[in-house]
Amino acid sequence: MKLYKRKEEDTAPVGQADPYMIQADDGRYYLYATGPDGASLFSSDSLLDGWEYEGECLDMTGQKSCWAPSVIYMEGKYYMYYSSLDEDAESEHQQTLRVAVSDSPRGPFQMVQKLAAPFSIDPHVVINDSGIYHFYCRNVLDAERVGTYIFCDRMTDPLTMEGNPVCVVKPTLDEEIYMKDRFRKGEDWHTVEGAFYFHMGQTHFLMFSGANYTNPTYFIGYCVAHGPEDADLRTLDWKKYPDEHTYAPLLCNTDFIEGMGHNSVIFDSGECYIVYHGRDLRDVGTAGDARSARIDKMSINGDVLEVSLTR
Repeated sequence: MKLYKRKEEDTAPVGQADPYMIQADDGRYYLYATGPDGASLFSSDSLLDGWEYEGECLDMTGQKSCWAPSVIYMEGKYYMYYSSLDEDAESEHQQTLRVAVSDSPRGPFQMVQKLAAPFSIDPHVVINDSGIYHFYCRNVLDAERVGTYIFCDRMTDPLTMEGNPVCVVKPTLDEEIYMKDRFRKGEDWHTVEGAFYFHMGQTHFLMFSGANYTNPTYFIGYCVAHGPEDADLRTLDWKKYPDEHTYAPLLCNTDFIEGMGHNSVIFDSGECYIVYHGRDLRDVGTAGDARSARIDKMSINGDVLEVSLTR
């Protein structure tokens, strides 16, 4: 179901793509999303209703085109990871991973560091017993299926990547084609992106989106690995569910919503919820990006995830 129900008189942006949700130390829920002018912020005292638009929460001085903000809390600070372009950049392929810091989940977040060279997007930073890990995407050109792959690197602190990334998810399906003949005839471009990690004991899950959100095959899928709770996440044997060559989306187009992808997960009151973007079919063709943040219950049974999809 939709998290934020926009009215015509609202000043909130039309779309809320790439939604990332946290519950902050003040007990309030915060949702960060790709916005037209930076990182859009929504908040509520209740997980499933009462969401309010709070505006843009990232200082975009010297930058443009912010994508996929995600936030963690560590040692009294909130760290926002995202990608953006320098304001004089001429191509989206100059998207660069960055980190911004704030004392409050509301921001304003101030950019303090670039983290990786272009093209690098879709950051997701997690903390486990063995350290801080950063999942992100970059392009791979010397592969059978060229395109955007998901990598994982360890961080030495919240502002510094170790510099030893490992590919953890790669395209293996025709349904993950972003665009046919994108840069040269006969070479299709593939995309897996939007990583989100969590674990249940020694069962580790790595969720991702495949293809282009305007394609009919666009979907949310996931990988599974087994290992100690304090494992180095780069060393786990990640396998797509149910296998590397079966298109079995957790979420994909239905008769009332399309373009479901780029999710986060939150646990609340003993329940698991998936937060993701999607477009109501009645909104297709409207001006701007009509993707809305949505939330539904997700069940976890061994290696199997299932979503109870609602309108």
